[in-house]
Amino acid sequence: MLAPKKPANETARVEKLRSLNILDTPPEERFDRLTRLAKRLFDVPIALVSLVDENRQWFKSCVGLTASETPRDISFCGHAILGDQVLTISNAEEDERFHDNPLVTGAPGIRFYAGCPLTVGDGNKLGTLCLIDTKPRILSDEERSLLRDLAQMAEQELVAVQMATMDELTLLSNRRGFEALATQGLSVCKRMGKPASLMFFDLNDFKQINDVYGHAEGDRALKNFADVLRIVFRESDVIGRLGGDEFVVLLTGSDHVQVEMIMARLRHTLAERNSGQKRGYDIRFSVGQIEYDPHRHDTVADILADADKAMYAHKQALKRQRG
Repeated sequence: MLAPKKPANETARVEKLRSLNILDTPPEERFDRLTRLAKRLFDVPIALVSLVDENRQWFKSCVGLTASETPRDISFCGHAILGDQVLTISNAEEDERFHDNPLVTGAPGIRFYAGCPLTVGDGNKLGTLCLIDTKPRILSDEERSLLRDLAQMAEQELVAVQMATMDELTLLSNRRGFEALATQGLSVCKRMGKPASLMFFDLNDFKQINDVYGHAEGDRALKNFADVLRIVFRESDVIGRLGGDEFVVLLTGSDHVQVEMIMARLRHTLAERNSGQKRGYDIRFSVGQIEYDPHRHDTVADILADADKAMYAHKQALKRQRG
């Protein structure tokens, strides 16, 4: 058996996949109808929408298979995402890459496989729409074309998922996307006894930027602040724009000292950005910082509410300082 190699753009590919906030989500009819259609059109016992992350292939939709995921190193789809065309295996028992694969020698007893890569973004192949049969077969050119058409429909649904969880202006997670990722992050912290902190940001005098310089400049200010957040915070931190001039960041696995160091770096980076761009205004913020308490914060909404209150108190204190 040959384990699949990793694509040259593996880091960007996995980041794109995770940005969809789709992994480990419940079944959805828009994907299930595609696998049902594929199963019927190709007369195969198994059809899947498979997404490949770092260590596994996870099935967003599966018809004819009880498993929800398999290890990446034995996956057929891990090989399929290495190319641009439909990968077909007419008889896995006669293919050196798969003849002794446990998915061939054991359940589900794969013989035939056809997988069309699902591409989202700048060439990122996130997974496949694939067909599996327990007996050998050959895919005709017409069938290949049909499988590509169905895969394009799956790609469109993945893009729709992305748009539903992403803020179009800043390309950060929107409220829905942030809450989904933050819920996962807090669950892990609670289970493993790790600390977490939530930062709730609100830009100061943002209305004045819009009123004096126009809404286009206001949009640039929002994108500038989003860029600074990306620079300062870690890849493992969850960053989102809730709407308007409100931003949030969830830091997992960071203690109080680490959070203070990151906040100092944020202020320094923003000061450099302000001094380097002559816009007639500075981007400033108020922030509420709340440490996650699993006994008090049952949901993301609970910790967001506490951080919002802390942010408002900080904003009022800044106003009093300015007199």
